[in-house]
Amino acid sequence: MSSIRAPRFSRALTLSPAVVLLAACSSMSGPAPTASKFSQTDLPAPIQVPAGNRVAMETVGTGDITYECRDKANAPGQTEWVFVGPDARLLDRSGKQVGKYYGPPATWEAADGSKITGTQLAVAPASPTSLPYQLVKANPAVGSGAMSGVTYIQRVALQGGIAPASPCTAETKGKKQIVKYQADYIFWTAS
Repeated sequence: MSSIRAPRFSRALTLSPAVVLLAACSSMSGPAPTASKFSQTDLPAPIQVPAGNRVAMETVGTGDITYECRDKANAPGQTEWVFVGPDARLLDRSGKQVGKYYGPPATWEAADGSKITGTQLAVAPASPTSLPYQLVKANPAVGSGAMSGVTYIQRVALQGGIAPASPCTAETKGKKQIVKYQADYIFWTAS
């Protein structure tokens, strides 16, 4: 039986001065400025946040989306899965719950009780198996706290959430199905 050994590295690791400075700053007390891992130029143009805004908070939404089999609008005799609403936990990058996302209406609520709703400005395809990218213009926050001053919400890094693959027919009309999903919600404030 052979044993598996960890690889050995012969070259020493050299850190650039910028990496050393970043490491030193990250150990300082107080919150560090948040920089989104999503470059606006790497995202579809319709969902890019306008200039004059900065990232205030990044969260990972993980949860469920409910769909209902209903009559298709303006198509007598046809049915389709219709988005009913989300129910997700909002987690920070370390996995701690910092809020929730639910609806209707679509509402992002921080653990401190502040919350916002918004108006969808744009969507763009992400992948055939995921919800689309989304840009939302935030309405003024209710309550003071983490959601105060949020101007835009971006939905990126999507996994799942699309309408069920099961048939939606006249016989299944009214049936609801829950689909799992995950997405990053990036909250922006004016610079």
